[in-house]
Amino acid sequence: MTNLPTPHDPAKARFFIINVVRMGGVMFVVLGMLVATGRIWTEELGSGGKWVGYLLLVFGLVDTLILPLLLTRKWRTPK
Repeated sequence: MTNLPTPHDPAKARFFIINVVRMGGVMFVVLGMLVATGRIWTEELGSGGKWVGYLLLVFGLVDTLILPLLLTRKWRTPK
């Protein structure tokens, strides 16, 4: 048997991209919680640190919950 190169499977690539987007969103959520509670970057951000943390938290939630749904709708196989 010969080892033939496997053809590029777009479904695998899309699955990988959707999961990377979800993991990035989770990282933004955790980072946003740490910044909003003042555990990191308190001196650098000053009094605006809480708002930066809340923005990171919201962007992370959008990346985790909404963006994968939009990507799956965009990449859905036409009927």
